Amino acid sequence: MQLPPEELLVVGNTGDDFVHLGMNISPDLDTVMYWMAGLNDATRGWGLAGETWNFMASLERLGGSTWFMLGDRDLATHVERTQRLSRGGLLSDVTAYLCERLHVRHHIVPMTDENVRTVVHTDEGALEFQNYFVRRQCEPRVLHVEFQGAKHASPSPAFSAALTRDNLGAIAICPSNPLLSVEPILAISDIRQRIERHRAPVVAVSPIVGGHTIKGPAAKIFRELGLEPSALGIAQYYAGLIDGLVIDDIDADLKRPIEALGLRVVVTNTIMKTGPDQARLANEVIDFSASLLETLHA
Repeated sequence: MQLPPEELLVVGNTGDDFVHLGMNISPDLDTVMYWMAGLNDATRGWGLAGETWNFMASLERLGGSTWFMLGDRDLATHVERTQRLSRGGLLSDVTAYLCERLHVRHHIVPMTDENVRTVVHTDEGALEFQNYFVRRQCEPRVLHVEFQGAKHASPSPAFSAALTRDNLGAIAICPSNPLLSVEPILAISDIRQRIERHRAPVVAVSPIVGGHTIKGPAAKIFRELGLEPSALGIAQYYAGLIDGLVIDDIDADLKRPIEALGLRVVVTNTIMKTGPDQARLANEVIDFSASLLETLHA
């Protein structure tokens, strides 16, 4: 089942955003946008399929900064975003425009139109997110993570409006890094409290499978912060926020300990290698959410 555009709102993390080579880069928004446009590079997991790298090669010859790779076709997105923002456009409006041009029918919105920046405090000092994630390849040990500007930022209009609706079917937290991709969204103003109070079921998919992450440093950071790098650790981290958790078959033995926290649990194959895998898991999350909605308001 594919949700029609009016029934799905994707809220993207913008704590990763930064200005690079004079351009406004929104990595998470672009990754979602390219994927939903069917243009993404599935092998790398970011950027556009069939990309070329002439710009980066020329920049390297000139001695420029090449640690953050920007493909030739991808550059157009950043140039257009930068121009529109420089003319006073809001990130929400610019994102909607880019999605329209790429024929993305579903709504993708930033978590906020204001500047919120993720800063990773490490044993090597404070690092802006992209310096930690891309330039240093997540090698430094994390001490804590800060979301500069989040406390005083307002959610984007579409995000805020969605949370005022009392007929939401569910709020789904994708299997992204809880500390680096989800927490920046929850850190905005009173977003966590609004989600906790909402009548819609809140369902998360564990990004940690068998004690490891399929992609990214979530398990590493959990260990460095003294958290348990497991599906149970994810449940403990989200305790009080979520009503249900989807975990992988390999973690089936953790179902009862997670349920002991007061959460409902679905055990399934959460590894998404193909489009059909993604569709199957999405449908299972939708079905799980529907069953929770009936239980919560029976």
